Amino acid sequence: MEHILRPIYQERASDPNTLGTILVEKIDDLSPETDNIDAILLILVAEAELPVFTKHYTYEEHHAAMHIVTNKQLRKWLLLGTNKKIINWIMDGRVVFDRNETIYSLRQEMRNNPRYGRHVKLGIEFSKLLRRFQEGRVSFEQRDYVDAFFQMMECLHHVARLSIIEVGVYPELKVWEQVKTYNNEIYDLYEGFIEKPRPIEQKILEVIVYIESFIDQKVVESGRHIVEVMKQKDVWTIQELHEHEELKNYSINLEVFVEYLIDKGYIKIELLPTKSNDVKHRLYKVE
Repeated sequence: MEHILRPIYQERASDPNTLGTILVEKIDDLSPETDNIDAILLILVAEAELPVFTKHYTYEEHHAAMHIVTNKQLRKWLLLGTNKKIINWIMDGRVVFDRNETIYSLRQEMRNNPRYGRHVKLGIEFSKLLRRFQEGRVSFEQRDYVDAFFQMMECLHHVARLSIIEVGVYPELKVWEQVKTYNNEIYDLYEGFIEKPRPIEQKILEVIVYIESFIDQKVVESGRHIVEVMKQKDVWTIQELHEHEELKNYSINLEVFVEYLIDKGYIKIELLPTKSNDVKHRLYKVE
C-alpha cells in the first residue's frame, strides 16, 4: 500500500518541521498492533499545535491512518510507557523518510539507553502497585475473594513491569515473556496463582505476603524520583506537588504514594497555623 500513501508522506517530507516518517503495515487479519488498520503512517514533527493529530484514509477496500506526533509527545510516551504500540512502530516499522537521521538516532538511543527515565517509570509503576495492592487487601479482608483475586493479578502485573524496568528493558512489549527471561521467581508465582488448583483464599494470601515484602524492598529505589523532585524546595503543599510538571504523571496515585513515603519516614510533615486554633496547614518536605 506504500505507493498509495507515498504522495501523502512525500508532501509532509517537504515541510522542514517534519523529522521523519515510519510506515507500519498490517501482517495478520487480526492486528491490534495497527488497530486492525491496513497501514499506519507515523510522522514525527518538531512542533505542532496539537501533540497528536490523526487522519484516516480509504483506498478501495484498504484503510490507512496517519498519526502526526510531536517529538515532545513521543518522548513522553517513551518515558511513561503509556503508548505500548509506539515502541513496536518505531523499532520495527519501515523508515520512509528520515531528516538528519532523526529516526535512526532515536532507534540507537532506545537500543543503547533503554534505562532512559528509569526512576520516573519505577515511581509511576510503583504508585500504581501501591493503590491496587491496598484495594486488594481491603477486598480480601472483606472476604470479597473474586475481586481480591483479580486485584492481586493486576498487582502481579505491576510487579512484573517493575522487574523489567529495573533491568533497563522496555516493559511495553510482551511483559510475561520478558519476565520469564529476567525474573523466574515472579513468573513462577504468577503461573501458580492462575493455574494451580488451590483454594482461592490461599492463593491470594500467598501473593499478599509476597507483594508486601516486594514493596518493602523496592520503596527506596521507587521513591527516589519523588524525593529528588521534593529536594528542589524546602516545603510543598499537596497542590504544588500535583502541579509539578514531572509529578503530574503520577496522576491519581500521587497522594497514596506520598502517604506511604510518609509512613516509611522518607517524607516529613510540617504543620503551619491557620486562623483556627485546632486546624493546621499540612506541608511536606524531605531532609
